[in-house]
Amino acid sequence: MALGLQQAGFDVRLSFDVVPAHIKTHTHNLGPDAVVLDAIEARGADLLDRAGVARGELDLFSGGPPCQGFSKQRRGAAALDDPRNRLVLEFARLTNEMLPRAFLFENVAIFGQKRGVELIREMGETLSAYRIHCFQVCSSDFGLAQTRSRFIMIGLRDDVGASRPVLLHSNSRATVREIIGDLPPPPDDYSVHPDFPNHQKCKITKLNEERFSHVPQGGGWQDIPWDLRLPCHQVTDVKKGGWPDVYGRLRWDGLCPTITVGFDSFTRGRYGHPEQHRAITPREAARLQGFPDSFGFLGNRMDVRTQIGNAVPPPLARAAGQAIIRAFDGERVAQSGTRALRELGAPTQLALI
Repeated sequence: MALGLQQAGFDVRLSFDVVPAHIKTHTHNLGPDAVVLDAIEARGADLLDRAGVARGELDLFSGGPPCQGFSKQRRGAAALDDPRNRLVLEFARLTNEMLPRAFLFENVAIFGQKRGVELIREMGETLSAYRIHCFQVCSSDFGLAQTRSRFIMIGLRDDVGASRPVLLHSNSRATVREIIGDLPPPPDDYSVHPDFPNHQKCKITKLNEERFSHVPQGGGWQDIPWDLRLPCHQVTDVKKGGWPDVYGRLRWDGLCPTITVGFDSFTRGRYGHPEQHRAITPREAARLQGFPDSFGFLGNRMDVRTQIGNAVPPPLARAAGQAIIRAFDGERVAQSGTRALRELGAPTQLALI
């Protein structure tokens, strides 16, 4: 998020996260104005003091509270009762405490549907000083070869003009080949490539490598010979064999599914390289998320996977930031044609505009 907003033209004064490794990566790439801080313990006055601005003078407060509890991969009440879900309201609290001219909120697409409806209502009631605009967006509309869908909420303070934020997207879509096709293979000894940060193979067993060698581009576990399949995949009805993207290989001319924390294993989804018998590397995943090669991720393997898989794609954050800046400046963008993403019509029970 910080990288994309910086690219849009914002002076990022302060960032915070509860995980130290994430702060180390931020500091390494974007500068020292980042702190380890739990959002529950954060106070608006302290954040403003650290950033060097007064209440009401901050242009933008942005954030992406944890999305795992809302993810469609989780089932039942346990997902909705995830205590991390309440951090959404901590975001609203901090917004009110700082009273920025605008706020930018990001979460999984399903948050803007049934799973997040009660929290959206609470946010709308809490943030009564703002005109709220909601969008469902897909990363492929912003130059990424990825089908990652997300919910974006932009709030503009009532005294900030009357323009509506309009997210502009690319006229063309990239392919997997265009994004990662020029990268050399990672070293066979599992070390990091000397010229590309985080370009490193994940170790797999010889048996899994043999299984994956039989999968063509766009294929999956169904293409593995019967005697090599996992027991759960030895079924005649493929519908009973589980998720079809398991052991999935990407297509050069296609898009990647949503990059998750498990992207470095083709046993967790369609994350197999289009030609080489391996999962994509962290560098390849970072490119598919829209990060430049100069942006290196620090920490252990899990730290790196989490930072890449949970990131807001910088091009998406940049587009949202540019939309906010245009709204600040009172610019009106024609919403005809294919370059403007349509704002969601807010359900009447949410009292959002």
